[in-house]
Amino acid sequence: MWIYEKKLQYPAWVEGCDLRIAKGLFAQYGGPDSELSAGIRYLSQRYTMPVKEVKAVLTDIGTEEMAHWEIIATLIYKIIDRADPEEMKKAGLDAQYIQHGHDVYPHDAAGVPWTAAYIQAIEDPVTNLTEDMAAEQKARTTYEHLINLTDDRGVIETLSFLREREVVHFQRFGESLRMVQEYMDKKKY
Repeated sequence: MWIYEKKLQYPAWVEGCDLRIAKGLFAQYGGPDSELSAGIRYLSQRYTMPVKEVKAVLTDIGTEEMAHWEIIATLIYKIIDRADPEEMKKAGLDAQYIQHGHDVYPHDAAGVPWTAAYIQAIEDPVTNLTEDMAAEQKARTTYEHLINLTDDRGVIETLSFLREREVVHFQRFGESLRMVQEYMDKKKY
């Protein structure tokens, strides 16, 4: 159970109606390296971690990723809510509009719906944490690509915050991997 504070971790704001970036933001909403995929991955992997501190890291980061998913959804919604159907069509978001209107639905930038096939949880803590580190690097790179594609100051600031959180998560997973390896290297009597 969580206590939910009804405010975003970072105040997502937009200056304009850049539908190109809204389309791109779907990569981080419902793509294979999205905040949704990361959150579900980490919250699934935590159960088999042999070190309680690492379980806690996966829980903390997993729930934070869900908060980031909400930030991305807010950005997308604030942009597409201002657009009429013709603008959505011009931006390549006509399928989004036809099937979901202005609702935010988890799919990637190409419109491919989110699937649980995007995530892995294989019980081996070293494998899981190594994959988690790679996932954070892919998300960081995606944020950098998104930042390069917009000139909306509000979107850039929000994405920069999220990008920095990916760096912190990568570092925390690196620390967690060392803790697990030390635990596994100890002789068991």
